[in-house]
Amino acid sequence: MNKGINVVNELLVDLFNDILVIEQKSLQCSVFRDLSITEIHTIEAIGMYKPRTMTEVACQLDITIGTLTTAINHLVRKQYVIRERSNQDRRIVYIRLTKKGKLAFRVHQKFHSDMVKETINGLTEQEEKILVQSLEKLNNFFKSKYNLKAGLKEKNNEQS
Repeated sequence: MNKGINVVNELLVDLFNDILVIEQKSLQCSVFRDLSITEIHTIEAIGMYKPRTMTEVACQLDITIGTLTTAINHLVRKQYVIRERSNQDRRIVYIRLTKKGKLAFRVHQKFHSDMVKETINGLTEQEEKILVQSLEKLNNFFKSKYNLKAGLKEKNNEQS
């Protein structure tokens, strides 16, 4: 491998690992220290705006209903999530965030927002444009190569 490939590889691996560690540490130092990274990402997948079915959330997270059920049981017990059956079809289970869950969602969103703002702070408009294009190219490669789900536009439309 040439030097550029080695540097990019090291940077990607370091960034990925560092972000996970930073997220975990920020949770441990907050009022949400009872949440794991997996749980906060489950809260993020449930979203703020409307109740979602267990199937929708499991598909978004790319996990089984059984795995999600275990996670939701923990989040219900910790009072971050409410589980409700559909009035029209009792087989359908909706999940939504409690007030506490919505607060955790907003705090986690702010964490990501602050991280992104700091990443682009001090970049010229051209540098920011190049960074965005590079990240989009990388993101598209991963989605295509590894058959990953919803892109940015699709995910943003789900949240509206």
